[in-house]
Amino acid sequence: MSVKLKNVIETISREKNIPEDVIEKALKDGILTAVKKEFKLREKDAVRVVFDKEKDELKVLIKKKVTPFVEDEIKEIALEEAKKYDINADYGKYVYAPLNLEDIGRIALSVAKEVIAKKVSKVERDILYKEFKDYEGKIITGTVRRFEGDDIIVDLGRIEAILPKEEQIPKEKYKIGDRIRALVLKVSKKNTHPIIEKGKLKRVLKVFEPPIVILSRTHPNFLKKLLEIEVPEIAEGEIEVKAVAREPGERAKVAVYSKDENIDPVGVVVGLKGSRILNVSSELSGEKIDVIEWDEDPAKFIIRALAPAKAKKYRLLPRKKRIEIAVPKDELSLAIGKNGINAKLAHKLTGWHIDILSEEDFERIQKLPST
Repeated sequence: MSVKLKNVIETISREKNIPEDVIEKALKDGILTAVKKEFKLREKDAVRVVFDKEKDELKVLIKKKVTPFVEDEIKEIALEEAKKYDINADYGKYVYAPLNLEDIGRIALSVAKEVIAKKVSKVERDILYKEFKDYEGKIITGTVRRFEGDDIIVDLGRIEAILPKEEQIPKEKYKIGDRIRALVLKVSKKNTHPIIEKGKLKRVLKVFEPPIVILSRTHPNFLKKLLEIEVPEIAEGEIEVKAVAREPGERAKVAVYSKDENIDPVGVVVGLKGSRILNVSSELSGEKIDVIEWDEDPAKFIIRALAPAKAKKYRLLPRKKRIEIAVPKDELSLAIGKNGINAKLAHKLTGWHIDILSEEDFERIQKLPST
């Protein structure tokens, strides 16, 4: 069989963004598999597929035994014919002879196409995986393509990603065609990540081929990456984001720090008249963001984290990683926050258990015998 393939290889390579040598190998492997299956050739070296780049042709060669009486034209060859392909051919020896195009049936060609398609698809998916794996933990922009239940399918150009319901800001609504920015939370070759097991996502992924790209707009790192984009001092390392805590779409707290005493990390991050933090808040559908200066002293850090409430006294219990904080009675609800959100975010941000007490209750507890 002799087939012109150069243009075919170049076209597929260009369309799929896959190296030409990879396409060439997939074609050769597909034809080899099909020929071996068609003629029931089980030996590993029974078939050779050779691509002559100078002549721009692909040849299929079958291993045949030289015999005086040819009973099987696929596996045997006469000496006179064998010498055309190997001058040293002799009875009992083997030569590789070309297979005619007419000898390959439609079923075999169909098998070849299927094998080639699978191999090209696998290589294409591997390339996509490596490409998007580099985006993991970064922000990417796409277009809302469709909805699968409560999950949003986002078109990223060369691949579709999933924004699961659990990773969406609750009050946000989208329609097909909307632009959307999100954090690339996970790029997986398999459908086994814990996020995938949640809700209906596993069912949705049945129609997806790996790699699976999962997005998030609720993860703390989405807010952190938005700040890096908005605040050059963070991206350049002059200011460090130490911790982020979020109740997506409602409120967030960000702890920032600078080694440079001449830099006010809170003021720089908030921006002139709050311009920088408002831009980030706008991307998060109005999520209110408290920017707090981090301190290595846990008590100072925790007290700042409870802002806008002002602590008067505290007792630190380091072994239990717990702190008792006294606030004025009229600021108790402010310290706790609506539905406990302020206290909850302060706990998430600092990693400490925080007991918020009125000054009266704090004094009373301090007088109790220690246990």
